Order: sequence, then structure tokens, then C-alpha cells
Amino acid sequence: MKVSGGCHCGAVRWEAELPEPPVPALDCNCSVCSRTGFLHVMVPHSDFELITGRDALSSYRFGTGAAEHLFCRTCGVKSFYQPRSHPNCWSLNANCFDEPVELEIERFDGRNWENAKASLDGANPAG
Repeated sequence: MKVSGGCHCGAVRWEAELPEPPVPALDCNCSVCSRTGFLHVMVPHSDFELITGRDALSSYRFGTGAAEHLFCRTCGVKSFYQPRSHPNCWSLNANCFDEPVELEIERFDGRNWENAKASLDGANPAG
């Protein structure tokens, strides 16, 4: 299933291929996700295309620096980014999809990242 989305001002636009609904999603309680309302839908790099806005993106890293948080420089919205937990995927913010998608939401305890990642890997070895 193809979805499209992007930031609030429209400078950043992308398309991605998702599995048929319900689409797996992670609701993380870490310091960034809980403050921004980011709802993660993981998409392999090969199933994602940035249509516009590469030059509109600003990067932010913290902690280990493994995750690259990408924000629109104009409106500040993070519609996708490179997560630490899934290095071969982009994490799309389901709240930035143009059309709603039926989700199957799993809680991810990002405040206790190492333990949560170990549990996620146990449930999904490809994680």
C-alpha cells in the first residue's frame, strides 16, 4: 500500500510502501517522541522516496548520536528520521501521513531504551 506524507508547510514530501493494514507502529515514550507525539512506522530504506525537501531538512542528534532526527527548517515538523533502533529503516511519523492508515500500535519503552530494544529484537529478530 502506497502512502504519502510530509511536514506541515509542505516543503518536505515523501512516499512510502507499507504492508496492508493494520500497519505495525511503535508508540515510544522517550524524551523526544513523548514531547513531539511521534508515532513510528518503520519502512525499509528501499520502500521510501523523498520527493521534495532534502535541502529543507535540518539534522539533530543527541545521546549516542546513532539516530538522525530530521526536521523541516521552515515549520519544525519531524515527519521521518533515521532511528537508532532500526538502522536499515526510516521511521515515518504516522501523524504526518496525508490519509489515515489503520495501525496496530505497540508500546516501546524508550526511556529504558536498551531493555526495550532487546525485547523488540526478541520479538522481531530482523528489528
